[in-house]
Amino acid sequence: MAAPPGDSVELRVLVLAPSGRDAALACEVLKSAGIAAESTPTLGELCARLAEGAGAAVLTQEALQPPGFALLARALSGQPPWSDLPVLVFSGRESGGEAAADRRAALEEIANLIFLDRPTRRVALLSAVHAALRARRRQYEVRDLLAQLQKAVRDRDQFLAMLGHELRNPLGAILASVQLMEQKEPEKNPRERRIIRRQTQLLSRLVDDLLDVSRVTSGKIVLDRKSVDLRELVARCVLNCGAAAKEAGIALSFSASDSAWVDGDAVRLEQIVNNLLTNALKYTPPAGRVEVRVAREGDDALVRVADTGVGMDPEILPRVFDLFTQADEAIDRAHGGLGIGLTLVRSLVELHGGTVSAESPGRGLGSTFTVRVPGIEGAPAVSDEEEGSGLSVEARRILLVEDNADVRDSLRALLEEAGHRVATAADGLEGIQLASAFHPDAAFVDIGLPGLDGYGVARHLRQSLGGDVLLVALTGYGLPEDRRRALEGGFDAHLTKPVTLRAILRLLSEARVPD
Repeated sequence: MAAPPGDSVELRVLVLAPSGRDAALACEVLKSAGIAAESTPTLGELCARLAEGAGAAVLTQEALQPPGFALLARALSGQPPWSDLPVLVFSGRESGGEAAADRRAALEEIANLIFLDRPTRRVALLSAVHAALRARRRQYEVRDLLAQLQKAVRDRDQFLAMLGHELRNPLGAILASVQLMEQKEPEKNPRERRIIRRQTQLLSRLVDDLLDVSRVTSGKIVLDRKSVDLRELVARCVLNCGAAAKEAGIALSFSASDSAWVDGDAVRLEQIVNNLLTNALKYTPPAGRVEVRVAREGDDALVRVADTGVGMDPEILPRVFDLFTQADEAIDRAHGGLGIGLTLVRSLVELHGGTVSAESPGRGLGSTFTVRVPGIEGAPAVSDEEEGSGLSVEARRILLVEDNADVRDSLRALLEEAGHRVATAADGLEGIQLASAFHPDAAFVDIGLPGLDGYGVARHLRQSLGGDVLLVALTGYGLPEDRRRALEGGFDAHLTKPVTLRAILRLLSEARVPD
């Protein structure tokens, strides 16, 4: 029996009464009240229609018999998370004794059951069905809201992916240019080059987190662990903040009793220290002091940042690391900002297996933040800069297909300075034409090319040059699915911009030189 025209399938009531005229009578009562109702001959048919949509189900106790009972149980347990279909059961002539009671108890574990004693008065049936349909409408509202939120998340992720891609191109050009300066004039402005390199790499790591939204929002940030000397790292952070402190009229000092080695992510540890330093300088008035100290205490390494600033009331201390603490109570919000800096500090410290605490005697009496992380007996880690200087690769013919002129030109100059022959193309078709005459040993191909994209270029180059050419996707898209798609699309490797000379040389050194 089809639902009346204009009635929503999602709000129809499915009725199952295998004996007598219960089904026909129930449908008649419901329709007389303007409720769409359909009679179903079997539990199998009812479950099939449930999959199409329903506002509620009405059935008799006799319908809950094996083997159909198991079918209904599977249908109800397989509902999406937002759904809790109301099931009205006419009881009162229960058969089967203990077995029927057990089935009823099992069904109550997975279903939204409403029991109606028989004989059921018309008003009681309509009242129960109306209540069930109101609840069902609210479920549909939740479903629609979830769909809107999911679409908003997808739109956000797509926007962030495009934003990240656009950010990677200038970062790639900056990093390649710095590396080129290091190759040409290694003795000139070494400190400034190191700062630019380090901050470019920091921005690149932040873009990685920006793109992987699910990881950031769930706190699942993967650490790139190495042996790190906190004394050297914190001293560098203090030095970088020196100009800001001087401009604000604040005395900034640093002390360390000894090296403090930890197994950690240098970029994340630098974020922790910079956040604490930024807070201390922001909330300390002119003529105040900010004192930073690194020490070993037992097996732990400590970083302590103390200031003579605005301080905090005792009641706010337990909540100072909470996200979005109220503006009139939390140090994070007192001078603007989103109130996430100290929350990020705590999350990153805990990822390193450590703790962070805050102390303050009260308002106007300054604050002290102490980071404690497990220490190690460390030795200096070899940096990418140091590693890159010792890697020598036989000269190769390299095809670079990249539409961003700054990235293309800087990488070309960098590779030529390293002794390689480089041919460049600004789009996919030009790259394919150039490859037929140049016969490259390796091709570094951007994915987001105008016209024919990088995947199309890879297919053509693989067909024309076979397995002798090393195909590398050089792209601003760096999520795991981007890497997987690149490898499935015929590339041998995937490099995310900005790319270091070290990474390129490592791939070239591992590739076979054609005869």
